[in-house]
Amino acid sequence: MNNKIITFTKTNADDLNTLFEFQLDAEANYFAAFTSKDPKDKIAYIEKYSKHIADPSINMLTIRVSGEIAGSIAKFFIGNEAEITYWIGRKFWGKGIATAALRNLLKIEKVRPIYGRTAFDNIGSQRVLEKCGFVKTGTDRGFANARQEEIEEFIYKLSE
Repeated sequence: MNNKIITFTKTNADDLNTLFEFQLDAEANYFAAFTSKDPKDKIAYIEKYSKHIADPSINMLTIRVSGEIAGSIAKFFIGNEAEITYWIGRKFWGKGIATAALRNLLKIEKVRPIYGRTAFDNIGSQRVLEKCGFVKTGTDRGFANARQEEIEEFIYKLSE
């Protein structure tokens, strides 16, 4: 990361414009796979994530590299199970930022087990989870909006 400083702040409404721009990237959407139906709908994006940042059960952080927004990471619940999600802007891919962000989040969020999911072919995200101690525990199938088809996703779990 060439001595760049990575910081994390609670996501705020001002951050959402930049984070929205990241998810317009077609390749990023392809890898994320399980995205919104229309990634170009800024109004829907801002509405959805404004609710997330206001929800006390969701810990959504903005990742900054030397002050510049590089992505976001969050812990949320589906039912009683804690899950994580992250999105890194393409210019920051391959620099260890997602791994650093997840390690930081896991220091803050102590709930275990905690789960992560990734498309079967998103090797980069699988490596991030594995570097942070997550173990692949299963698979699922779901409709991937970004690909307009049902695909396999891998389920990862961190127990400790």
